[in-house]
Amino acid sequence: MKLVIAIVHDEDAKALLEDLTKAEFRVTKLASTGGFLKAGNTTVLVGVEDERVEEVKAIISENCQSRKEMVTSPAPVSGTTGVFIPYPVEVTVGGATIFVVDVAEHLKL
Repeated sequence: MKLVIAIVHDEDAKALLEDLTKAEFRVTKLASTGGFLKAGNTTVLVGVEDERVEEVKAIISENCQSRKEMVTSPAPVSGTTGVFIPYPVEVTVGGATIFVVDVAEHLKL
């Protein structure tokens, strides 16, 4: 058995969860926050048999495509004086970061 951990953009999470559920995977959703833009992410946990890992990864890939967005640059943390004027920056958002780890033991009580 494997545990698939996928960190996805909040905007992609709803469709991803619907498709995983439709394919009869049991899914746990956790709210998380990204470090660079302090943007909302969703961490999805899927316990899956070894032979279905590729199916889970395919569903994630279908629902979580990366794309470009314009965002206001984050304010500097420290070391500046005066006025900070934010400016728009194009960044890549979306996509998914996926980890697949072995599960030593699985209990359902």
